[in-house]
Amino acid sequence: MSATTRDEEVSPDEDTPLISPLQKPPTPVPWAQVSILLVLQLAEPLTSQVIYPFTPEFVRNVGITHGDESRVGYYVGMMQSIFFATQAITVLHWSRLSDVVGRKPIILVGLFGLSLSMFGFGLSTTYWGAAFCRCLNGALNGNVGIIKSIVAEITDPTNIPQVYAYMPIAWSTGGALGPTIGGSLSRPTERFPDTFGNSQFLRNYPYFLPCAVSATFSAFAWVFTFVFLRETVPSPMTFRTLLTKKPPTQPFDGLSEIDDAEKPYPLRQLMTRRVLLAVTNYATLSLVDICYRATQPLFFSTPISSGGLGLDPPSIGKILACFGILNGIFQVTCFARAHALCGTKRLFVTGLCCAVPVFALFPVMNTIARAYGLGLAVYSAVALQIVFSLGLSSCYGCIFIYISAASPNRASLGATNGIGQLLVSIMRAIGPAAATSLFSLSLAEGYVGGGLVYIVLLMISLAAVMFGTTLPQQAWQS
Repeated sequence: MSATTRDEEVSPDEDTPLISPLQKPPTPVPWAQVSILLVLQLAEPLTSQVIYPFTPEFVRNVGITHGDESRVGYYVGMMQSIFFATQAITVLHWSRLSDVVGRKPIILVGLFGLSLSMFGFGLSTTYWGAAFCRCLNGALNGNVGIIKSIVAEITDPTNIPQVYAYMPIAWSTGGALGPTIGGSLSRPTERFPDTFGNSQFLRNYPYFLPCAVSATFSAFAWVFTFVFLRETVPSPMTFRTLLTKKPPTQPFDGLSEIDDAEKPYPLRQLMTRRVLLAVTNYATLSLVDICYRATQPLFFSTPISSGGLGLDPPSIGKILACFGILNGIFQVTCFARAHALCGTKRLFVTGLCCAVPVFALFPVMNTIARAYGLGLAVYSAVALQIVFSLGLSSCYGCIFIYISAASPNRASLGATNGIGQLLVSIMRAIGPAAATSLFSLSLAEGYVGGGLVYIVLLMISLAAVMFGTTLPQQAWQS
């Protein structure tokens, strides 16, 4: 029997709701395990964003640009994208492997990779040495998709929206702590001479301290995971058994040899319509979101006369921190209620629609700043943009529900999430460079008065909205 036929048998009606709210009360959330997952989730943005404040300075100091200031942005962008590029190559393999050997061993490998790569980055004195550490970071770490699989395995359709409402807290906290640690602890012998002034080691490696803090947190998370995290894959295979297992003597003939309730689907047969629909929507959402996240700080730092707002780094940091705090509060207090009121599809499409005013407000803010300067009107527009971006962030909880429900069985959750994370990693590898390059080109060449970048981003947003309407009204039945 083919996967497509099986998919149709499981869910003959694409619009069949996952569950009716009146059928039964919500199942209690397993908060002990969810709390562990939040700690694991925090390690991801903490280690990835701790380097952002000092990466430009690092690039200048190692001499890779040979004093050419115009090339700093190019090498900084490469450093940001190289993690997602290597993650795209390996994340699906880690996710599929977790379906066989269990989630916990792969998460431990990922945390080890995070810690090792961050210690290595702090000890790097050349650009390519640091770039190798970022490659190592991406190649060894596939935890993002695996954590989503665990969430789906420890919850059910009645309480999974409540759990996904809490997941952004970890990302928001890591997104706020990472840059703060990186900015305040870099070059400690100069910033804190009374404490670190006599350390020759920190003089030789001025960025080791912030990297060591994030690496130590990942090491702590490794111990925490090893002791407290419960395995969610029934009867996982050991690595030794996997490596010594003999290949089957008979060729594989479809799904006849697979117990659908317990065995992962082969990758080819996992490519059902609903899996592809869910993960592709995840990819388009990530493209819209990463283009916004890459364009926003660049717009804020660009002079008013050149099309931005001309804000200094502390002001930009405060705005980004405000978004992180508000996003965490909004998702915890509003997502589950909004999901129950609107349904998965309506909330997802509405959130995508919020990207339209988010991008449209960029030229509006610059127009106001040109006419009246940086005053209340400009910051009111900034606040309005943050409010709309909260709606965009709510899309992630919805699409995670779709992806979990799209998996043909629970044993294939890791591979299903891995496919989604593969596409997202590709989008996040190309999205920032494409968006920021188009931003610079539009302003430099004056295309459509410098607004070409916003027109393109608006078109991408509208395309994402249209594609989002192809999803069923509620997530599929498992």
